[in-house]
Amino acid sequence: MKKATVLEQVKTPDGSVQALVERDGHYMIWVNGRELMSTRHAYSEEQLGVVGCHDLARRKRARVLIGGLGLGFTLRAALSTLGKDAQVVVAELMPEVVTWNRNPAYPLASAALSDPRTTVELGDVAALIGESVARFDAILLDADNETTAMNTAGNSSLYKAAGLASITRALTPGGCVVYWSVAEDPALVRRLTQAGYGVESRRVRRHETSDRSGYHYLIVARHLVAGS
Repeated sequence: MKKATVLEQVKTPDGSVQALVERDGHYMIWVNGRELMSTRHAYSEEQLGVVGCHDLARRKRARVLIGGLGLGFTLRAALSTLGKDAQVVVAELMPEVVTWNRNPAYPLASAALSDPRTTVELGDVAALIGESVARFDAILLDADNETTAMNTAGNSSLYKAAGLASITRALTPGGCVVYWSVAEDPALVRRLTQAGYGVESRRVRRHETSDRSGYHYLIVARHLVAGS
């Protein structure tokens, strides 16, 4: 195996070092030397976009929020699933991550970011959700809050009662929120149920063709409206 090459790096607001790294033709984001995501194992992140947008594929002017750009897996999958008049907003805290993905020298998300359906809003996804009212048909989030430096500490509220209330306000009636999680999260499922959501926890492979790569989880929650 070749030695990893650090292509770009930046210090995050919490003092961590976030880096774009290449090894053996695969690209990774590391935080403090720990791999956060990789093009080698992207299937579950892609499924976040597919599952979150599946029911919106034929909806006119569907509006979707993605919390964090990462390496663009979820964004590309969402765009591939949605119609031509959809709008996908990506809330990204680190402008450098957007710059890395736009760089055509790296095979990342340059084309997806250039798609006219894509809008990038720099800043905290929790703040964007908090100021939104009935704006999104689906919200797609990374619930691995303990290990994801791209989330701010304040984003932990998005997995608690007050944050769930903000998400509900930001969603259109009957809208859904989907959380990507590295493991099962019964506490989050319970809180979502208590907040009036119908919840399903789905196990998905890290790699499309191999069980040996391990599994992640998608917690799919659709807000139940009166009479549904």
